[in-house]
Amino acid sequence: MKLKTFSPSDVSGKKVLVRVDFNVPLSADGHVSDATRINAHAPLIGELSSLGAKIALCSHLGRPKGSVAPKYSLKPVADALSEIIHKKVSFVQDCIGAPVSAAVDSMSPGDVILLENLRFYPDVEKNDSSFAKKLAAPFEVFIMDAFSAAHRAHASTRAVVDFLPSYAGPLVIREIDMLSTARDNPKPPFVLILGGSKVSDKIGVIENMLDRVNSIIIGGGMAFTFLKAKGFEIGRSLCEADKLDFAREMSARAQEKGVSILLPADVVVASEVSPDAKPSVVSVDAIPPDLIGLDIGPKTIDSFRAELGKAKTVLWNGPMGVFEIPLFAAGTKAIAEEMASITKRGALTVIGGGDSAAAVAQFGYESDVTHVSTGGGASLEFFEGKVLPGVEPYII
Repeated sequence: MKLKTFSPSDVSGKKVLVRVDFNVPLSADGHVSDATRINAHAPLIGELSSLGAKIALCSHLGRPKGSVAPKYSLKPVADALSEIIHKKVSFVQDCIGAPVSAAVDSMSPGDVILLENLRFYPDVEKNDSSFAKKLAAPFEVFIMDAFSAAHRAHASTRAVVDFLPSYAGPLVIREIDMLSTARDNPKPPFVLILGGSKVSDKIGVIENMLDRVNSIIIGGGMAFTFLKAKGFEIGRSLCEADKLDFAREMSARAQEKGVSILLPADVVVASEVSPDAKPSVVSVDAIPPDLIGLDIGPKTIDSFRAELGKAKTVLWNGPMGVFEIPLFAAGTKAIAEEMASITKRGALTVIGGGDSAAAVAQFGYESDVTHVSTGGGASLEFFEGKVLPGVEPYII
């Protein structure tokens, strides 16, 4: 899938509105505590500045629910960005109207401003055309560089395109290049790894990818729904009772297509989800009725790693356990380690954002895999086969 992007002549000396993802965590004292997402946009900002563009950045932060909430102001982000790009970033206390027009009129070529939180206005999430027109009014060009918001048809991701010459930014292009390769042109064997808590979150991915993959590894909380569907007793482990039939149907369809589904053979169990829990390893046919499965066990780790060792393409979405607690992190860490290992041997390895991306970063393997997506929800919908509304306008 190829996307339309800008050339220097499209932006040189122009007033450019850029949709970025600055939805970053803030500390208790109101400072940015993780600047990863800000750093990701720095190269584009530097390129536009060097071309003499007047750059206005817009983003959401948190869930202010369509009203002004000072704790969700982007002002701290402007301060952090100034330090990152070594250039003063002026903050505008609104994202539409006279304050923005005045700020843009006073800019010199290469200047950068950051607009206030888009979601202070309820019309943003409604993809309201009149709001998008106001957002676009002071500008000559729009660049969409927030892949993590591309699955939302919002005024700042979709409707704004109707009012300005628009282009996909480099982060969006990189995401689509990597995700398209894994989804549409994978080298076999292609292994899909699914984890996390819910089968319901992954139904679309399983259905769309079943004809493309050679095997599916299932861990995390969702594995217990599949185990229950096979007749295992799973104790107090997570189970979506209304998805048992789906699990049986998918298992049958996979068998018909010759796709292997690998489920845990053993799991780490405990009486509670707590750093103070007393974990033990049990076979999946011997899970005590009063315990909860919270990670994959060592035999499962070995079998999952063996399957991954044969892969040429791997897509991973969802951790193998409650990796945030060290007692239940071994399975997720082992998968991350194996992903890094097969990447060195030439495999294409893609992490589908969300908790998987957080886990890979936590264990220090972020730079050792081919691609870590910045958009958990967006990447999921992409692998469900959906056309993302924030990407569709740029498809060539």
